[in-house]
Amino acid sequence: MKCPYCGNQDDKVIDSRTIKDGAAVRRRRQCLACNARFTSYETVEEIELRVEKKDGRREAFNRSKIIAGIQKACEKRPISSEQIEAVVDRIEEKLTREKKEVPTRDIGEAVIKELSDLDEVAYVRFASVYREFKDINEFMDELKGLLIDNQQHNSSEPPSKDKKPPKQKPE
Repeated sequence: MKCPYCGNQDDKVIDSRTIKDGAAVRRRRQCLACNARFTSYETVEEIELRVEKKDGRREAFNRSKIIAGIQKACEKRPISSEQIEAVVDRIEEKLTREKKEVPTRDIGEAVIKELSDLDEVAYVRFASVYREFKDINEFMDELKGLLIDNQQHNSSEPPSKDKKPPKQKPE
């Protein structure tokens, strides 16, 4: 590394520590020419996620667009800002693990998946805009799919100890 004092490129590392929860390394160095000490930092180069739009354009991933869409879907619902941030964190982490460039379709589907687990009303609101339902029948088909998923999910859960068995009708 180039010494900031004399410009020499020969140095030795005196001390090395991880910082920022292991995301970076701080190194104390000493120049072998002038003996000056200086600090350097080493981090992993972040790969900028790109989004491929429906019309073929490409732009930088914009986290705030996802937050705005989810906030709109969650209006007047018991969903906190922290929950929304956690949803967007999971989506962003998943997308950056998979590809460097991601189609908007994948982002929308990831949001729908997260919202279906978080809040059914927010899910339906987001899906109705994202999937561009043409008529009430398409909307009803989505609701029917949600109801079927819920029934399958509820029937696969073991019965809760807190729930009383249904009352039998006297014969």
